[in-house]
Amino acid sequence: FLKERLASILDQARRNNRKVTVAYIDLDNFKDINDGRGHAAGDEVLKEIAARMANSVRASDMVVRLGGDEFLVVLVHQSSHDAGITRRLRELQKAINRPIRGADGEITVTSSIGVAAFPFDGATSEELLANADRAMYRAKELGRNTLQHHEGGSTPVGMPLGEHEELHLAITGDQLFLQYQPQVDVATGRITGLEALVRWNHPAKGRMPPVNFIPLAEETGLIVPLGLWVLNEACRQARNWQDMGLTPLTIAVNVSAKQFADPDFATHVTEALERHRLQSRWLELEVTESVVMHDAERALAMMESLRALGVRLSIDDFGSGYSSLAALKTFPFDRLKMDRSLVEALPGDKTAVAIASAVISLAQTLKLSVLAEGVETDAQMDFLRQARCEEAQGYRFSKPVSPEEIPALLRARSL
Repeated sequence: FLKERLASILDQARRNNRKVTVAYIDLDNFKDINDGRGHAAGDEVLKEIAARMANSVRASDMVVRLGGDEFLVVLVHQSSHDAGITRRLRELQKAINRPIRGADGEITVTSSIGVAAFPFDGATSEELLANADRAMYRAKELGRNTLQHHEGGSTPVGMPLGEHEELHLAITGDQLFLQYQPQVDVATGRITGLEALVRWNHPAKGRMPPVNFIPLAEETGLIVPLGLWVLNEACRQARNWQDMGLTPLTIAVNVSAKQFADPDFATHVTEALERHRLQSRWLELEVTESVVMHDAERALAMMESLRALGVRLSIDDFGSGYSSLAALKTFPFDRLKMDRSLVEALPGDKTAVAIASAVISLAQTLKLSVLAEGVETDAQMDFLRQARCEEAQGYRFSKPVSPEEIPALLRARSL
């Protein structure tokens, strides 16, 4: 969505002989506020800063929160000779720097800003975003609370980037893609849903599985914009399949702890559904036990907001944590996904059989549907069928496949 909107702005600027300035804004040491004042205080700071930024730009400009503590500002010059852009950005930075009055006293935030201008620093949205991103990292290197313009030619094409920068560019560029793994009815083999799984088509390293970059995304906070991209892409693809005349299916999307802690997450979900014209009942959000147990009161409020939208909620990797029973009692889940660590030991391990049987029985008592993850053998499938587990997912049925392969799988009716 961001790249499409920026590309449209650039097209208009090209036709009207105007310039456009793109500024990446990263709040300095924002983690210290979350750690020292708490996430609630951090959320209030983000809302206040977003409001200040919106009030500091013209109606023709654009302010976008990229997730976490990063923002993008697009300034449209009123003519080809519009001056004072640097002054406007300095004023924006001053607005961010003004102390914010909190419950525990004043909070002061500084920012690092990277700037790239069209057409000098790039002719496309991808080039501008990449160069503004590089300039922002340069601003941080120079001591933070700094505004740095992209220096043409100072970062040659092909120059090695840090892992953080590479992943940032992957999210804002076209390097990420989704594969989908079918979920099937144990009794009939019919496909009942699909789980969206993100992959990275790295320009140098080729296709990378999530285990190679999700930890980095979580560590750096990039998991928030990455998760937002996955949510929108999954909704877009689901709508596309429906427009092709295929039977609607539930699309399951994983939600990270940082995404779930974002007070605007329910709004992001609403916007994604509306943008892609997808009914909420076809979206399922998966969270792990640890995500909801970290801040139970806040998690419950978020889940109630999501349930009010009509989306389905599932607890992922059930059986791999210590708080499973408490989570089931406290939170309004629709489905339980039994962790692959339990499933892989079936049916030979008596302990695994006892635990899996108890999990399925418990879920049925609580009126939750059950899906077994990581099913690979006929023997596992036979056990699940006898134990009356409703759904399953794993290589026994299909590996994760591209969106283009899904129509043929659906027309096959069963796996």
